[in-house]
Amino acid sequence: MTAAEVTEKSPEKKSTEKKSTEPTKRPPKGLPDELRAWIVEVTGAQDITAKQVPGGASRQAWFVDAHGVTGGSLFLRYDPREPKPGSAFHPLSMEAEIMAALNDAGACVPRVVASHPSLQAVLLERVGGETWFYLITDPDEQVVVARDFITKLAAIHRLDPRDLAIASFGPVKSVTEHLDDELAGIRARMERKSAPAPLLAFCVDWLERNKPTYDGPPVLVQGDTGPGNFMYADGEVTAIVDWELAHLGDPMDDIAWLSLRSAQDPFTHFPDRLAEYEELTGTTIDVQRVWYYRLLAEAKMTTFHGGADDRRGALVVGSPDAGNNLIYGMFHRRLLIEALGHAAGLDMARLDFAPRPGDAANQHVFEATLEVLRAAARQAGDPLAARWTKGAARLVKYLKECDRVGDDLDSDERAELAALLGDEPESIEAGRAELARRTIDGTVDVGDYVAQMWRSVQRDDYLMRVASGALYERTWPPLTDEHRSHPENRAREQQ
Repeated sequence: MTAAEVTEKSPEKKSTEKKSTEPTKRPPKGLPDELRAWIVEVTGAQDITAKQVPGGASRQAWFVDAHGVTGGSLFLRYDPREPKPGSAFHPLSMEAEIMAALNDAGACVPRVVASHPSLQAVLLERVGGETWFYLITDPDEQVVVARDFITKLAAIHRLDPRDLAIASFGPVKSVTEHLDDELAGIRARMERKSAPAPLLAFCVDWLERNKPTYDGPPVLVQGDTGPGNFMYADGEVTAIVDWELAHLGDPMDDIAWLSLRSAQDPFTHFPDRLAEYEELTGTTIDVQRVWYYRLLAEAKMTTFHGGADDRRGALVVGSPDAGNNLIYGMFHRRLLIEALGHAAGLDMARLDFAPRPGDAANQHVFEATLEVLRAAARQAGDPLAARWTKGAARLVKYLKECDRVGDDLDSDERAELAALLGDEPESIEAGRAELARRTIDGTVDVGDYVAQMWRSVQRDDYLMRVASGALYERTWPPLTDEHRSHPENRAREQQ
């Protein structure tokens, strides 16, 4: 569940998070009769009205008004599909179980009204407020809301998972044992992918070999916590939402997820928020563990869909939102490599590129296509159609840059791969895959592999910079104030 699905006033949900692997479809005309009857039964309403609202990725979101009862402003989450075994996302019934336990413990989450006994449907109280943190333009108000979120996240982390008694989690174990469960799930989903993912395979191997030695008590980790997944109004957080990735584990796991969402939607000065968290919980921020869990979070996100991720233009083919999928996929690949390098203690300085332009014979065709798409977006009466059209323009911008400077960047990468492999690969993708295989086998040094993939991903990112816009400049937020001493880090943090 996302915050955009609960709020009555939230704008159209950004394409920053979990994507369905299926093409986006138009919403159905009305709520199924079986669900309408169930809502009437559990609420005691005389009648209901229901309106589907944007948001929810592959799950539907509905505003429901139950007439003739007190507290009739409700919110329905509905997924017509059966739960997928082995999915990273909990079924709605389990998400409801988690939220009900938290609500009973006094946490700032929506109240669960009812969970359907057989269908994937959960009825919640409807909570008002805004979702997207960037809508707050007053810096002082930003700090007030951010502090309140940290206060409420810290309160959740202070809860004893044993007292929450969430049966679907199973017994409360050590942090290391819960981490083993997370890694096993990631590996299982990786092995079910329809295409090889050598970079992900290397990251999972590294994560399994380098688990933190932390023996503190586990906490309830929200996963995907932070701006965009809480709601706020009048300077305070009204609800923390989206518990479909929740699990038990290391508190630094949630700090890593918070920093990931803060990279997408800047969340005030991050070290200040971490200092507040330390004071509220008594838990010291462990920078190295946060970097480990940053890599874990990005590796987990990579298993949300079944396609290839090591390609330069990795996206979900068949989705009308492919343009937005493209730029956010690139963004997260860059964050993954940055996290891997920092976790491994390697130098992750960014490169400066000055590629030589190639033949410009087709550039005017790309520009003409962009003008057509811009005009279509302006004329589109349907906001969703306008979004998809703008996404198509992103694809064209990327192809335009590939046509303009792609050959020169590829030439440099082929030379680098040849130096590491002994021969020039048949293609960039083949070379990257072979390099990963040899690194896993131990015939290529880990540092050499990560450094090469960092160069490769930066080239991919450079080709996508025009399509990505402001996202190109964003990166992991600092964990300490020492990070701000470098001018480049200060500039990127403020984007």
